[in-house]
Amino acid sequence: MAAMTSSARPLLNRRLAEFGTTIFAEMSALAASTGSINLGQGFPDTDGPQEVREAAVRALRDGRGNQYPPGPGIPELRTAIAAHQQRRYGLSYDPGTEVLVTAGATEAIAAALLALLEPGDEVVAFEPYYDSYAACIAMAGGVRVPVTLRPHEDGRSFRLDLDELRDAVTDRTRLLLINTPHNPTGTVLTHEELRAIAELAVERDLLVVTDEVYEHLVFDDAEHLPLATFPGMRERTVTIGSAGKTFSFTGWKVGWVTAAPGLVTAVRSAKQFLTYVSSGPFQYAVAEALALPDAYFEGLRADLRAKRDLLATGLAEAGFAVFRTAGTYFITTDIRPLGQSDGFAFCRSLPERAGVVAIPNAVFYDHREAGAPFVRFAFCKRTEVLEEAAQRLKALAG
Repeated sequence: MAAMTSSARPLLNRRLAEFGTTIFAEMSALAASTGSINLGQGFPDTDGPQEVREAAVRALRDGRGNQYPPGPGIPELRTAIAAHQQRRYGLSYDPGTEVLVTAGATEAIAAALLALLEPGDEVVAFEPYYDSYAACIAMAGGVRVPVTLRPHEDGRSFRLDLDELRDAVTDRTRLLLINTPHNPTGTVLTHEELRAIAELAVERDLLVVTDEVYEHLVFDDAEHLPLATFPGMRERTVTIGSAGKTFSFTGWKVGWVTAAPGLVTAVRSAKQFLTYVSSGPFQYAVAEALALPDAYFEGLRADLRAKRDLLATGLAEAGFAVFRTAGTYFITTDIRPLGQSDGFAFCRSLPERAGVVAIPNAVFYDHREAGAPFVRFAFCKRTEVLEEAAQRLKALAG
C-alpha cells in the first residue's frame, strides 16, 4: 500500500518555502528552447589552462584522489592555498589548522552560516546578492538584513552607503556577509569602505564571512583587498575563495576557507555533514593552478577586460544604460532607456526579441522594486559569441 501524505501540511519547510527553481535554471532552459545566446548564467564557454587539465588527468591515472581525500582537503592543496594568500596579500595561514577545502564556494558559504549562526541571529548582507546567501541564511535559521547597493550619482557604478550599513547593525546582529568583487553589480569595495566595515565589525564584535571568489577578476584601477588584512579582522573573518572563476573550471567545484583555527574548526564541523569530501583528483590540479606564474592572472584580466569592453559597447549601442564593471565577469544594465522597467518581463521576452538570454537583477534583491529595472549579462564567453550577441541586441534599438 502506498504511503500517504497529509495534504494539509506543505512538504517544504517554512524556511525554504520562498525558494523555488532558480532563475538560472529558467533562463538556461529558455536559452536552449529558443536557440538563444546564453549570457545569463556565469560560466565560461571554454576550459581553463591545458596544464591544469593535464594535472587532473595525471591525478586520475595515478590513483590520487579517486577515493575519499582527507576531510580538510589534501595537504598539497591546503599548502598551495596558504602560499597563495601569503604571496598575494601577505596573509599567513597554517595549512594544517587554518585552511579548509570545500565543494566550491557555495558549500563554504553554507557551512560557514550553518556553523556560526544560532536561530534568530541577524546577518547583514549587501543586496543585490548571490541567491544562495538568502537560502543559506534561512537554512541556518538566521534573519537576513539587506543593505542595498545603489546607483551612484555618476550613473556608472553602484556604491555602498556606510551610514546605512551602520544603521543596519543591531544587538541581534551576529555576522556580516560581504562580497567583493561584487556579483552582480561589478562593484569592488575601496580601501576606505573596507576600513569602515572592519572598524564596525571590531566595534560591534561581529563575525564576518567574505566571499572573494572573483578576487583575480578586477579591472582598470580597481584593487582587490581582502578584509582579513585590516586591523582586528584576521581573527574574526572567514575568507572564501574558489578555483572555478579564476581558472575556468566551474564544474570541478573546488573552493576553500581560510580563517583562524577556531573558525575553521567550526566551519569544518558543519561541512563534514554536507559533502564530507569532494573533488579528489581536481584538488591536486588546483594545487598546481594556484602556483601558476603572475602572467597567467594578468592575461586572464586582460582577456576579460577586452570582453567587458566589447559587450559594454554593444549594450550601449543597443540602448541600454551600462554600469561600469570594476570586477567579476558581469555587466549590470538599466533597461529604462529602452522604455522598460520590469526586468523579469524584459528577460523573458528578450530571447524572442533578440536571441539573447540575460538575468533580471531583481531576483537578487529582497527589495524587488529596487532591482526591477536592472538586468545582468555575463561576458565570460568567447569573443565571437559576444560579437554575435552584440549584433543581435541591435534589434532592440529599432
